Formats: sequence, structure tokens, C-alpha cells
Amino acid sequence: MQIEIYSDVVCPWCWIGEQRLLKALDGFAEPVTLTWRAFQLDPSAESGPLVEWLGRRYGGESNVRRMFTQVTEVGKGEGLTMNFDRAINANTFDAHRLIWWAGQHGEQRPMVEALHRAHFTDGLDIGDRAVLAAVAAGLGHDEQQMRTLLDSTDGVAEVQGELAMARELDITGVPMFVFAGKYGISGAQDPSTLREVLDEVHRREGKAPLTVLPTPRGAVCDDDSCTI
Repeated sequence: MQIEIYSDVVCPWCWIGEQRLLKALDGFAEPVTLTWRAFQLDPSAESGPLVEWLGRRYGGESNVRRMFTQVTEVGKGEGLTMNFDRAINANTFDAHRLIWWAGQHGEQRPMVEALHRAHFTDGLDIGDRAVLAAVAAGLGHDEQQMRTLLDSTDGVAEVQGELAMARELDITGVPMFVFAGKYGISGAQDPSTLREVLDEVHRREGKAPLTVLPTPRGAVCDDDSCTI
């Protein structure tokens, strides 16, 4: 079974939802291939302290810190450390190019994890190509090769294509999980809910348009906000 994960590196619920999906897959009998697809919450984003940037949108930094309290606690429950006071707002297009490249040369998951951690835990500016190259080097890739990649046009068309596909599928919030190219479920669902979806998709046969399966509303991030 193929599972496509539409996600943005700077989306906290995406990181949480991905961890929950991995838990749901534990012991699942059918082989599964995970493929990350690009989605940008803010294609016009520029680098700067995340709390300050969101504070200008949501009525001040104190409001923003209250928004982050619950997601930080939920993240802890999944073993994730989110230091929003250190986080840097960033344009993620080049980060998605690295994720695409990783998919062409092996597995995407380590790159996705490293980028999430760089943004949420370490407070690094993942909109900076030198930072991205260093993050990739931390996974054992050649840092200069990564910098050369990012300074080229490699992956640009492919990431643009994934962003266009998300629009065609009318995906407005992430994470969005697409199972077997036919069935979609949005939000950071509990592992038990995701496992029920996996079992249901496993039973179904035939081709159909993308169908959003009936599930509880999960926490998502869209281009306006992150909801819980």
C-alpha cells in the first residue's frame, strides 16, 4: 500500500500526525510505502522569529504563546520537543526540494524528521540553504553536494508539481494522508483511528476518485492557522 503524506515542515500537527501514523503502522501486515508530498502553509514566508510573526497576525505574542501551549504538550506525548520561542519562520520550498531529493536517493523519512527537528527543536532557519545543507550533512550526505543541489534548479519543477497536485485535490490543510491514491484522511488523528483506516483501505478494492473517509476531525494546519 502506498501512503502519500501531504505535509509542511513547519506544521506542528504534521510532525505529530506523522508520528501517530508510524504507530498505527506497527504490526500492520501489508507492506507500506510512505511518500511525502509538498504543501506550503505560507509560500510568501520570510525568515524571522516565529512568535513575532504570528503575533502580528493573532493579536500579540501572548496570544500566540497560549496557542502553542497545547500543541507543545501534545508533542511531548509523542516524544517530540517543540521550542516555539526559538523557532524561525521560514519559506519551506527548498526544504521540500531536499525531501524530494531524498526520495530519489533512498528514504524520505530521515530527511523529514531532521527538518522538523531543526525547525521546532533546534531553532534553525530552514529557509536558509546553508542551514539546509548542514542538516542534510548531519544525515551523512555530502554538504557541498547538497549546497550545489539547492543552488541549482533540481527538484523545482517536481515540488511545484506536488504543490499543484495538492491544489487539484482541494487540500487546504495538513497533514493529509492519501491511501492507495484513492482515500484521504486529514489531521493528526489518533493511531487507533489511523489503524482503522488502514484496515478499511486494505479491504477495499477498485478505482475511485479521492474519497475523504468519515473520521473524527483531526488537528490540522492550513494557510490561516493551526487548529486543534
